[in-house]
Amino acid sequence: MIGNAIIAASKFIAGAVSGSGAMFATAMHSSADAVNQGFVYIGSILAEKQPTTRFPTGFGRVINIFCMVAVIVVTIMAYETIREGWHLLQEPEGSEGGGFLLNLLVLFLNITVDGAILIKAMKEINIESRSNAKGLGIVRGAFKNVGRAAPPTRLVFYEDLVAVTGALLALFAVVVISITHFELLDGFVTILIGLLMIAVAFRVGYDNMVGLIGVAAPKDIEERVANMIFKDEDVTDINKIRILQEGRYYHVEALIELREGLSLAVADDIKFRVQDNLLSDPDISDVGISIIEDNGVLDWKK
Repeated sequence: MIGNAIIAASKFIAGAVSGSGAMFATAMHSSADAVNQGFVYIGSILAEKQPTTRFPTGFGRVINIFCMVAVIVVTIMAYETIREGWHLLQEPEGSEGGGFLLNLLVLFLNITVDGAILIKAMKEINIESRSNAKGLGIVRGAFKNVGRAAPPTRLVFYEDLVAVTGALLALFAVVVISITHFELLDGFVTILIGLLMIAVAFRVGYDNMVGLIGVAAPKDIEERVANMIFKDEDVTDINKIRILQEGRYYHVEALIELREGLSLAVADDIKFRVQDNLLSDPDISDVGISIIEDNGVLDWKK
């Protein structure tokens, strides 16, 4: 948040000095990033609150609400950016020569800071998805596993991916215009950056809308939970299982089958043993286990 606020202020100054529309567009995007990441920071803290009597499943979906607010901010900034680009196409503004070096300096600062944030977000995605990616593999791992990351991590990843792309586009526009004086390029790049912001808003909005409704956990998470249940030697089958994802956490409900001939007291002990084992996973926040005797039919298949 602080990094993007500093970048946004630098870009607005550079844009005012040089008259570059592309700089204005990336300044708007950096401003949106700073505001959004502030929202997400607050939302992440609230989402970590422990369940209460009134809210027994916890506050995991609070982060989805805050991310939806962030989507509104990005959409408004995108509209303003596209409008500015359209204005520059109709009335191109020549960049002042004195602002060229300032633009380059600010854009290199932008790429450096947002690039570092993007790499951090990629590493965080791999940590949250428990991927073993290392080195350059974190890039591929981040794109592959971004759907399994927490909502705030996904938001930062998408926003900074567009931020770095937008800064590179703005850098391209500033350099080309200074050489060729093709001032219409400024408007085209500004509109393109605005469209990229809309793409981010749509993607993040969709992910968080699904999260607010309630979405099933990915198949590999289901497999992981099932393997933890089957680690108990008294469990013979899983009759039914439902895993709901809320934020970065999972709620597990399962009907498991135990071997025949157990007393109620022993069966209860097994149930609580399985439940405690599942709750030892830091990604699982709530577990509900029901038990029945083995019905002789294999219900769970990998």
